[in-house]
Amino acid sequence: MEFGICHLNFIALRKEASDQSEMVSQILFGETFQVLIDEGEWLKVHLDYDFYEGWVLKKQTTELSKETYQQVLDEDTTCSDEMATFIEDDKKQLQILTLGACLPEYKNGQFKIGEKSYSFDGDILSGRMPKHHLVSTAYKFVNTPFLWGGRTVFGVDCSGFTQMVYKINGYQLFRDAHQQASQGEVLSFIEECEPGDLAFFDNEDGEIIHTGIVLANNYIIHCNGKVRIDRLDSSGIYNVDTHRHTHKLRVMKQLF
Repeated sequence: MEFGICHLNFIALRKEASDQSEMVSQILFGETFQVLIDEGEWLKVHLDYDFYEGWVLKKQTTELSKETYQQVLDEDTTCSDEMATFIEDDKKQLQILTLGACLPEYKNGQFKIGEKSYSFDGDILSGRMPKHHLVSTAYKFVNTPFLWGGRTVFGVDCSGFTQMVYKINGYQLFRDAHQQASQGEVLSFIEECEPGDLAFFDNEDGEIIHTGIVLANNYIIHCNGKVRIDRLDSSGIYNVDTHRHTHKLRVMKQLF
C-alpha cells in the first residue's frame, strides 16, 4: 500500500504502532496520506495536508491507486461546513460526518472515497474564503472539550482548533502551535491585529505552547479546557471567569 485516504469520520494518528500509544493527531474523513512503512496491521503515514507523520490502523483506511490519489490532490478541496451531519453511501448506509471533513471529487451533492460513492446534502465550503469568515467558523467550535491530538467538534486541542478553522476556509496551517508560529508575518502591536489573525503564547523556557484566534475588541477564542472566549492584552490571555492571566503572549501573526 502506497497511498490511502480516511473513510471514517476520524481516526487516531498515534506516536507508535499500538492502540495504547499516544494520539498525536487525527486524520479526518477524506484526508489523504502517503504510506512510509507498512507493517501489516499498522501503517506509518505522512499526511498530505500538514505533513504530520504517525501510525494508523490499516483497516481504518482505504487504499488509493496512484492515479486516484493524484486526482484527489490536484482538485480544489471541498469541506463540510456542518457541525455534524450524515452521509449516505451507495448501499443506503448512514455515516456521521463532522465539521471540516473533506469531500473528494464533490459535485452536485455526490462524492467518492476510492470506489465508494456517497451523497451529501449539507453546507460546503470550497476554495479560500474571506478572512472574516474564519471568525464565523471559529464560533462553531465554542464549548468543544479539550482533547490532546483532537481536530474535531467532538474534541480538539489548541493548535488543532486553529488549524481546522483555517483548513475549512481554504488556508493551510501546520499541526502544532510552534510550527504554526513559523508561518506568516509578525504584528508588533495588538492594535495591528485583525479578527482571524493568530496569537501565540510561550512558557518560562520560551517555547511556544499555545495559540488562539484573535477576535475584535481585544478578545481571543482559544482552546483551554474547552474552546472559549477570553480577553487578550499585551501580557497575554486574561480568563474572564477566573479573572487572572493564564497564558503569556509571545507573538502575533498575520498569515494571509
